[in-house]
Amino acid sequence: MRQCEVYIHNCKAGILTENSRDDYEFNYDKDYLDRQDAVPVSLTLPLSKTVYRSKVLFPFFFNMLSEGDNRELQSRLLHIDKDDDFGILLATAQYDTIGAVTVKPIVG
Repeated sequence: MRQCEVYIHNCKAGILTENSRDDYEFNYDKDYLDRQDAVPVSLTLPLSKTVYRSKVLFPFFFNMLSEGDNRELQSRLLHIDKDDDFGILLATAQYDTIGAVTVKPIVG
C-alpha cells in the first residue's frame, strides 16, 4: 500500500491510496470538508465524506502525468517503472504542477 496527501493551494484536501495496481481510494480530509472555501479536487471527485474507489488511478491524477518521451525520460532518470503510474505521480507532482493540486508522499 502506498499513500500520498493531496493538496489544493497548499492546503491538505485528502489522501490518495494505492492498495494495489487495480485498487485505488481517495478520501477528503474531514478538516478540509469543514472549510467554507473548500473546493473539489475535480468535478469527478465532488466534496463528500464518501471514500471514492477505482480499479485504475483516478483519471484526474492520471492526467497529471507526463506522456510519451517525457514519461520515458522521467522513468529512466527516477529509476521508476514506466508503467508505475502511482510511483511517477509521487515523484513528479509534489511542486510544479499545472493547476492548484499537488501530491506529497506519506513517509513512514
